[in-house]
Amino acid sequence: MFIPIKDDAPTSRAPFITVFLLAANVLIFIYSFFQGPQAFELLVLKFGFIPAEFVQNFEITPHLSASPYLTAFTSMFMHGGWLHLIGNMLFMWIFGNNVEDYLGHIKFLLFYLSAGLAAVALYTLFSPHSEIPLVGASGAIAGLMGAYIVLHPRARITILIVFFFIQFVTLPAKVVLGIWFALQLFMSLTESLSGVGGGGVAWMAHVGGFVFGWIFLKLATLIFGKQGQSSGGQRIYKMDWQ
Repeated sequence: MFIPIKDDAPTSRAPFITVFLLAANVLIFIYSFFQGPQAFELLVLKFGFIPAEFVQNFEITPHLSASPYLTAFTSMFMHGGWLHLIGNMLFMWIFGNNVEDYLGHIKFLLFYLSAGLAAVALYTLFSPHSEIPLVGASGAIAGLMGAYIVLHPRARITILIVFFFIQFVTLPAKVVLGIWFALQLFMSLTESLSGVGGGGVAWMAHVGGFVFGWIFLKLATLIFGKQGQSSGGQRIYKMDWQ
């Protein structure tokens, strides 16, 4: 397991939307958590996205009725526990501020939500009969990571490796994110081929978000991007949306 700690990619704009999304996720989790275990579970069932409900157009929990078109969005702001929340928020902060810096505030928000929907869509495509609520911001955050690797492939990311040893290592973003994506893809394919669940991790949602973010930023930089001065060997894009 590795945990990103910081990166060296500079920003010029204050990440207002990234901070807003962080605060929204934290506040929603705190509110849900302190309702008590039973109420927390009911909130997850109501506002998590259940693929079977969308595919079959049938309410599995009619006493907790909510449109799957709504829960596709609300599920991005629900988390299953403290570690789930903290891990996602750490990834969001490290990669989100740089993507927001290039897209601008409003376009960043739309991009983030779209990446989350792409993650939900791919997960549903591969698990159409799942009755387990899909919750968490990780699909949308994977979209930020896919965008980041386009914008800053040579940015230096410091990660904490926790295996049989604990060590801090600094590596290029394309290496860190490339390994991360390869792991998600491997686990997704293993789960699909074996039919065995992923231990509560929606691997395919991560793949969907990452691929969406990578493709979107590739197209955006090709059409609107202007490659500026290099900084420490990094690829630097400035966006001109006019």
